[in-house]
Amino acid sequence: MNLITLKNKNAEEVATLLGIKERNLLVEKFAALGLPNKKTEEYHYFDVEKLLDVDYKTLNYVPKSIEEGDKVEIVDGVVTKAPKGMRVYSEPCETIDMDHFDALYYLGHLLSPHIIRIEVDGDCHVEILHKYTQSETLINYRIVISNQANRHTTMYENFEAEDIHDTLVLYGYDMHIAQDSTLRMVRLQTMNDNKYSMITSHKVNVAKNANVLLKNFDFGGDQALQVLKVELGERAHVDAGHLLYLNDDSKRGTASQIIHRGEHSTSKQEAKNILDGQARGIFDALIRVEHSAKFTKAEQNSKSILLHEKSYMASKPQLEIYIDELEASHGSTTGQLDEKQLFYLQSRGISYIEARKILVIAFANTLIEQVKDSRHQDRIKAAFEEVFYVANKG
Repeated sequence: MNLITLKNKNAEEVATLLGIKERNLLVEKFAALGLPNKKTEEYHYFDVEKLLDVDYKTLNYVPKSIEEGDKVEIVDGVVTKAPKGMRVYSEPCETIDMDHFDALYYLGHLLSPHIIRIEVDGDCHVEILHKYTQSETLINYRIVISNQANRHTTMYENFEAEDIHDTLVLYGYDMHIAQDSTLRMVRLQTMNDNKYSMITSHKVNVAKNANVLLKNFDFGGDQALQVLKVELGERAHVDAGHLLYLNDDSKRGTASQIIHRGEHSTSKQEAKNILDGQARGIFDALIRVEHSAKFTKAEQNSKSILLHEKSYMASKPQLEIYIDELEASHGSTTGQLDEKQLFYLQSRGISYIEARKILVIAFANTLIEQVKDSRHQDRIKAAFEEVFYVANKG
């Protein structure tokens, strides 16, 4: 399959190319938005057409018998393991955001008519492991997560890839955070060696008095973009943190919209970006406050460190406000490591590479330390150190 064939096609042509006979509204939404390109706002800094214009193999997504395991394991888009008693199953998706800004959100649903549903019961910790084993393949799947009212859940998301190459992964979540509940999602991803590229397109609904904490730790090289839309109800809260460390000639980052719809809703979005080599980091983030969202509090900030003269950060924090009764702020800074601090550390016998690592970790720690589980803090730090030393081995 070559997805670029969908470029500039009307709804009827899209349905024919994808072999779709139903789901007309989704086809029309995708066709109206059009296949993304470099002029599309959320993909402006990301070479999306280069990834789409490839002949990929496709897979048959046949649900398998799910074995008992200590985590939810998804192999090439199919669930293979899940903890005992957890409701994880495949079904047609009935609830789709028909006002999403990302065309690939709709394409993902069109390519994946059956979604993976994960129903989280009670207060618990859940780990989700994605595994990819196929080269030169388009792997596409959608996940729907829902929890219970007045419950508190933490989910840890990790990724593994076998010795594969030139695969494109299109996946994403539709999350429904129930009233008076809390969901913490901690995502750790390390990509290197052109094993796969990834575009994720998420939608998060946060109900009245609910909280969602989204912590994304993204390290290494290759090409990846996280597209995120969050809608906040009355007194709902989102805390979104993005830590990015890139090397080589990678292009990775986040394009997001956080939309305040309910009164007294609050949002905090913080990005910390560390770029080495010829890497390009992306933080294209909009917070929109609707007329119905009086007394909102919104905070957005991006800070970047460039470790190489050829690295580049595309940072674009934005506020779109339709009321007066609110508190809001946003900002962006980009700079280099402090030469005086580097000199001081080296004067104490610390190598240049170790001194850089110490300063970079200190810069990143405010986000890493928000992960309350020390085991996962250690995982994140170990993953960072691995890609840092690979990038600085010369």
